[in-house]
Amino acid sequence: MLRSLGLTTIFGNPGTTEIGFLRGFPNDFRYVLGLQESVVVAMADGYAHASGRAVLVNLHSAGGVGHGLGHLFTAYRNNTPMIVLAGQQVRSLMPSEPFLGALDATTFPRPYVKWAVEPARPQDVPGAIAQAHRVATQPPYGPVFVSVPVDDWDIACDPQPERPPVPGFGPDPDAIAGLVAALNAAERPALVVGPGVDAEGAIQDAVAFAERVRATVWTSPMAWRSCFPEDHPQFAGFLPPEERGTTEALQGHDVVVVLGAPAFLYHVYRGASDLALPPLYLVSDDEQVLARARVGVGIRSGVRAAIRAVTGGLAEPIRPVPAGRTRRPRPPETTPITAEWVFANLADELDENVLLVEEIPSHLLVRREYLPVRASRTGLLSTGGGALGYGLPAAVGAAIGAPDRKVVAVLGDGSSMYSIQGLWTAAREHLPVTFVVIDNAKYAAVEILSGPESDKLPGVELGGIDFVALAEGMGCHTHQVTHPHELKPALTQALADDRPTLVHVRVDPTPTVLY
Repeated sequence: MLRSLGLTTIFGNPGTTEIGFLRGFPNDFRYVLGLQESVVVAMADGYAHASGRAVLVNLHSAGGVGHGLGHLFTAYRNNTPMIVLAGQQVRSLMPSEPFLGALDATTFPRPYVKWAVEPARPQDVPGAIAQAHRVATQPPYGPVFVSVPVDDWDIACDPQPERPPVPGFGPDPDAIAGLVAALNAAERPALVVGPGVDAEGAIQDAVAFAERVRATVWTSPMAWRSCFPEDHPQFAGFLPPEERGTTEALQGHDVVVVLGAPAFLYHVYRGASDLALPPLYLVSDDEQVLARARVGVGIRSGVRAAIRAVTGGLAEPIRPVPAGRTRRPRPPETTPITAEWVFANLADELDENVLLVEEIPSHLLVRREYLPVRASRTGLLSTGGGALGYGLPAAVGAAIGAPDRKVVAVLGDGSSMYSIQGLWTAAREHLPVTFVVIDNAKYAAVEILSGPESDKLPGVELGGIDFVALAEGMGCHTHQVTHPHELKPALTQALADDRPTLVHVRVDPTPTVLY
């Protein structure tokens, strides 16, 4: 059944309650071992998005699920089609609260799963997994959870009938007619594109739509996937993850169409704006996103279906094509190395089709300024408000899910240390991933958000971590960069290497503004 569902690559960290599942493991299946459960879940998340398929994760009872919950939360935020299969003690021991027993297993991962089940009988396990797959892969995508007692695997059961996947859905015709009328009457329309665009493989559809409508294009706050080519002439930039800034950025528009994005996902609060948002039309396949929005007309639909429905009714616009953002000039070479210099050099080296994985909270604006994501499908993976430690293992999973593409992870030093053991899996699997660790020796994002008026904060200094030694100890190739002239040759060699390679770059510790 798993083979028929395409679930033959399994990410896991096994324990005794999974022995029944793993015994006699088929030769055509691949078990990707991670050294800790949170790393395993993040690897699976990256694999699912890079491959465009659902993924199966094998965790160990309550303790393993507990370790993995941080990135199960990330998978929930990232709308990842993930089936978490967790071991459970034998059924006969459960009344006595045994060692390794998961008490009330299905409530533990809630509310960050779409569905959770522990089958009532051993014979029901295949049916439960099949249903979990249907739930995970039905829009809006998301993780699901199945708890299986260890002795259930020894019981014979009937085969499951194969069923086709449940497709997405189209928009209400009256709602589309209202949106068409608003766009035909608009003088200064804007699109706000979100991760749902790339999740459907609809970036090219969004580009064609923006050009047809002659709309300015923004990316939604806290996007966990690429949403639009960041070098497109109509691309205006990224909305800030706070209400006042978003409202001010959209003030110049008379109609705003939000495609496949939460409207809006904020991180900080700097007070409510005295201004009102322009008229909004919100297109999403997630009824919860539409329900949470405080303003605007909701249209429940897949992004591609909505774009195609709207395009057929549009009049030829007479408004001019809007201009996008103006980028800053190339930064100078300075000592100490700046994050700006790192990203400008990466932009020189990276191919347009590279799959970039980022987790750089204190350098996010710098990356966006100097290293635009240009790929038309899965150009970027990040975390949309999920747990720290996503980037490094997600890059490992992405390299397995998209073996025909170069994967580059750009990571902060603090973010890397949440999941550094993911390097071991990269070496074990012989993955040609390049990890670039930008080391400013602190949790700079915490320092920035504390504000300039704050006294010195405890718990933010991280200086002295030897990432080269850590990576070499887990089997990776390495480069150390401490001077600006060392950066380009290190990146060139690392990107050409077919081994997992870490480039450790020490940069100026002076924080950059976040938003």
